[in-house]
Amino acid sequence: MRTVGIIPARYGSSRLPGKPLLDIHGKPMIQHVYERAKKAENLEEIWVATDSRKILQFCESQQIPAVLTKDTHCCAAHRLQEASRQIQADFYVQINGDEPLISWKNIAAAVPRSLSPEPEFGTNIVMPMTSPAEVLDPSNIKVVFDRKKKALYMSRTPVPYPYGSLNCTYYKHVGIIGYSKDMLDFYKNSDPGPLELAEGIDTLRFLDYGKPLYLIPVEKGESLSVDTPKDLEEVRKRWKNRELS
Repeated sequence: MRTVGIIPARYGSSRLPGKPLLDIHGKPMIQHVYERAKKAENLEEIWVATDSRKILQFCESQQIPAVLTKDTHCCAAHRLQEASRQIQADFYVQINGDEPLISWKNIAAAVPRSLSPEPEFGTNIVMPMTSPAEVLDPSNIKVVFDRKKKALYMSRTPVPYPYGSLNCTYYKHVGIIGYSKDMLDFYKNSDPGPLELAEGIDTLRFLDYGKPLYLIPVEKGESLSVDTPKDLEEVRKRWKNRELS
């Protein structure tokens, strides 16, 4: 099974324009993400998929594999699907380009040991939440799954509801998603379903259409998405002060 990691990198962020090229201790953010992802030995290649010639030129100057994609994609999965037309693989792992603290171990965990019998399937890294504030925060996407770790539902509200027992562990979506090639193609050519529209969660596309999504729990998955100048300063501080694994 040939597996490739793809880093979507959009230049035109409304709150932090050009953020993939912003400096973090001597290197642009996109280079940090690439170097972290390269440590995942079960990915045969890592590529950047970008809508920006500036990002493309930087990647080429650093021998980082990159492809230029359209600037009209509404979500990262659509950018991956366009990139997959040029980058041949059986399975693709989406690695967020604005998370320079991302764990390479969690990236590696998103790769299944073999292809699913269903041609259209995906994987998603999840981790347990440790505080009520995390559980109640709608920005944390809660996930529930069966005994085989197959996703049953995702929600911004706390699920499951502790009606019969308080002995319940809540899990949240971490944001490292894997797609079979067939699933990427399906995703691009399908419309959002009622669950996806109601919750505003892209990954519910799998469940709206009955496609299997296998959840992979990890113990540590905290990263930080850089969306604002404040986030950028926090990442710079964390990068300087902590050991990264």
